[in-house]
Amino acid sequence: MYRLRNEAAPEPPSLEAVHLIDDTDEADRRLLGISLESAGYHIEIFASAESFLANVSKATSGCVILHLRTPVRDSLRLLGQLKSRNLHLPTVVAAERDDVTFAVEAMKAGAIDVVERPYTDKKMLEAVSAALAAARIDLMLASRTIEARACLSRLSQREHAVLRELVTGRRNKLVARTLNISPRTVEIHRANLMEKLGLGSLAEAVRLCVAAGLDP
Repeated sequence: MYRLRNEAAPEPPSLEAVHLIDDTDEADRRLLGISLESAGYHIEIFASAESFLANVSKATSGCVILHLRTPVRDSLRLLGQLKSRNLHLPTVVAAERDDVTFAVEAMKAGAIDVVERPYTDKKMLEAVSAALAAARIDLMLASRTIEARACLSRLSQREHAVLRELVTGRRNKLVARTLNISPRTVEIHRANLMEKLGLGSLAEAVRLCVAAGLDP
């Protein structure tokens, strides 16, 4: 069941977790929580942005709904905090109808969607579904990055240097000149690193570097 969270250590949420930050009255929180829970989501409810920030960590997954009575100040500050902490939690912000300035600022600050109040359950559920789809993509990309970096960690320092040169498109002779080694040594390092990484072509090596967050 959903519940109001306090400052105690949170349980690890599931991927489909929805973190509802709602400083309205208990009845409003309950109605929105029931609507989301009936759609099959795991709901975590916080009565303030401060309470959420006290519990959030890099292990937190899912998406966030900001449903605050003072959105301009608190919502933008929370969005900034999520970005500064490098927390990838797609955030849906509830805003007053026709508050275009805030909607624009919220999107610039990192909100994935702004839902005008009053909204229907259908509208909010559509926004949450899109936010969680974005969260799954972020998780997949993060997983690929971790896996790619783990692969590259198998290489020696010299093999790393050779790989960085090769993925820029340089031929063996130019790599050898740049690193002050012989072309034959480059060939040996190239063969060794391709075997360690389980790759069959330089194009695959480029894709691996991109996945690891290295700019070829």
